[in-house]
Amino acid sequence: MEIFVEALKSGWYALLEYLSAHVLACLVPAFFIAGAIAVFVSKGAILKYFGPKANKWLSYSVASVSGAILAVCSCTILPLFAGIRKRGAGLGPAIAFLYSGPAINILAIVYTARLLGYDLGIARAIGAIVFSVVIGLIMSLIWMKEERSKLEGNENLFKAYEQGTRQKPLYISVIFFLSLLAILVFGAAKMWIYAGAAVVILIAVIIIGYKKPELKDWMKETGKLAWQIFPILLAGVFIAGIIKYFLPQSIVEAWVGGNSIRSNFTASIFGALMYFSTLTEVPILKAFMELGMGRGPALTLLLAGPALSLPNMIVLGRIMGAKKTLTYVALVVIMATFTGIAFGYFFT
Repeated sequence: MEIFVEALKSGWYALLEYLSAHVLACLVPAFFIAGAIAVFVSKGAILKYFGPKANKWLSYSVASVSGAILAVCSCTILPLFAGIRKRGAGLGPAIAFLYSGPAINILAIVYTARLLGYDLGIARAIGAIVFSVVIGLIMSLIWMKEERSKLEGNENLFKAYEQGTRQKPLYISVIFFLSLLAILVFGAAKMWIYAGAAVVILIAVIIIGYKKPELKDWMKETGKLAWQIFPILLAGVFIAGIIKYFLPQSIVEAWVGGNSIRSNFTASIFGALMYFSTLTEVPILKAFMELGMGRGPALTLLLAGPALSLPNMIVLGRIMGAKKTLTYVALVVIMATFTGIAFGYFFT
């Protein structure tokens, strides 16, 4: 009975930590951005740059490096992913964005290089970009027929965008979305003065460029996304906290030493299941490495952990279905495992 109570406490503390540290600064701005994408971004524009018929070099290049400016975790990226999918983004580029968002934000890469070594920092950045493109392409090939069928009925929207049809002056839309993005980035980095300045700019551009019905639609769409994702996300964080209680560091460290297939696979599974908020994976990994964790498994966890978590998987299952979610998770785990083995072999 005592073990059960302690496990519940662990889940509750994980939930409180998540609510206090990430909801206001990260998740709330992400929901507002996702709602804005769903309402204000032209579906024709999404189809042009991220749609199934978009130029693959352009769409995957943009999607794979998008995370460099987003200080988001595996859960904060979910409403953004849902938003661009809803507006017509192809599965491949959307998956590339989903993976790269939490995997290669510039703060995490720099922090990794400084705390764990430049070799791990560079390997993480290169691996994340390659992973996002390869996984996106594989997912796109598997569900090619389904993605092509989604083009039906969207041709007129695409042509309208090609002819230059826009609902708003370009500068209004650019300032609007840049201010939302700045709130997310600066809020996550706890740079409150800059985040506050971004809020002031956002309010000003809303007053100048948007009407009440548009804002009402924005709030409605944001609320719908939050209702779809947030309750499941909280349940997942709670469950992850319980799992953490039954997987103490001593057990994990015993399984991820050296550079064997087992140690790398264990690190990949552990990283996939556990929730790591933005940047927290780096000090946790440093502690593990000081206690004997191999550098190969460390990279494996860096490539699997930030991009996946149990809450992330639960919500993804609701957004894109069980088959796509299981395929995505399997690809991340397998690629992270073998990349970690290769890195451990050549760089230790």
